[in-house]
Amino acid sequence: MTTANPEDTRPLAGTAASAGTRSTATSWYTSLREALDRPLTAYYLLLGASALLLTIGVIMVLSASSVYSYEKNDGNSYAVVERQLMWVAIGLPAAFVASRLSPQWIRRLAWPGYFVSLGLLLLTAFIGVTINGNRNWVALGPIVIQPAEIAKLALILWAAHVYAHKDRRLGSLHQVLMPVVPGLLLATGLVIFGHDLGTALVLFAILLGMLWVVGAPARFFVMAISIVSVVAVFLAAASPERLARITNFADPFKDFHDTGWQPAHGLYALSTGGWFGQGIGASQQKWGDLPEAHTDFIFAVLGEELGLVGTLLVIALFLTIAYAAVRIARETADPFVRYTIFGIVVWLVGQMMINVGMVLALLPVIGIPLPLVSYGGSSLVPTLVALGLVIGFARREPEAARALAQRRRDRSAGLSAGKVSGRSL
Repeated sequence: MTTANPEDTRPLAGTAASAGTRSTATSWYTSLREALDRPLTAYYLLLGASALLLTIGVIMVLSASSVYSYEKNDGNSYAVVERQLMWVAIGLPAAFVASRLSPQWIRRLAWPGYFVSLGLLLLTAFIGVTINGNRNWVALGPIVIQPAEIAKLALILWAAHVYAHKDRRLGSLHQVLMPVVPGLLLATGLVIFGHDLGTALVLFAILLGMLWVVGAPARFFVMAISIVSVVAVFLAAASPERLARITNFADPFKDFHDTGWQPAHGLYALSTGGWFGQGIGASQQKWGDLPEAHTDFIFAVLGEELGLVGTLLVIALFLTIAYAAVRIARETADPFVRYTIFGIVVWLVGQMMINVGMVLALLPVIGIPLPLVSYGGSSLVPTLVALGLVIGFARREPEAARALAQRRRDRSAGLSAGKVSGRSL
């Protein structure tokens, strides 16, 4: 009797295993595509990513500010995070209201918002409070706010309203440029007057993003970037302190005890975090070595305490918001919604990239907070309102609105059935 060679079955077994792996991968891919194609996916991605970022932000503000708060507030380690929670308590209802406003109501606020933001920037330029060499704060009684953060959202809404009003005439370069470009450049000039180069760069990025969305010619971007580069170099050279920060950012250890102190300690914090971090509250750099640990350099403390995994999670959450928002913008038929969403995405993702680049010593330290994570109500409240607007746009998309309405009907039917069943018992 002939005995079958067991080795003869190995190729068949390997082929079957390979086919099973491919089938599993295909099944996973198909399930993922089906989940992403659902009408409410963008809505829930926006809600989930925003809520998680806000939660991480509050936790990190508590951790990063504890030592600073203890020193500056008579032994109260929670004073800073208590103020941040106050801004959260203001921002969340404001975001909810924004999510319920129709695009028509929002557009009615565009021009008033633009003029109010210009007024606040003018006020800042002449009677503003100077902090860390930048005159970009205004004292309103006991509260000190940064009007430029509010202006970012107001300028986006104004530009989106103007472009939506003449959507069919945007084939003309004159219609693309007027009045949005002069209006945004005026606001940017007022910010530059207060020596806030970082915020000015964010406003310029918003302008370029809006122009790209409406189809401005490529030669205009080349010219604009060239002009802004020259202006930025001039402004940097006008301030010895700013010039030193910019020229030393690539090698912060060259001037470790002066201009390189902050970026160098930011790199120390990230390097000691490893893959999974030292644990929440275990940062060493926040004990006086890292300036602005709970504001501009909170990403460094986050990397030290939550590790590479935590930093990648934060970046992934921002990219998730961008993906969901752009998906809504591509599917909407309303040009105002499309332009507003793209402006908000450029603002938030661009500011995140600048902040992370500062901490990684890839960009100069120019004082840009990490949206939703860094301490500060002037940044947090407008950011929450902006996300509330995008979430409201997601809810109003026809398929999403029908799906939400159907869920409400199903829930009402289930409650009614439960009541009838209870009475029958």
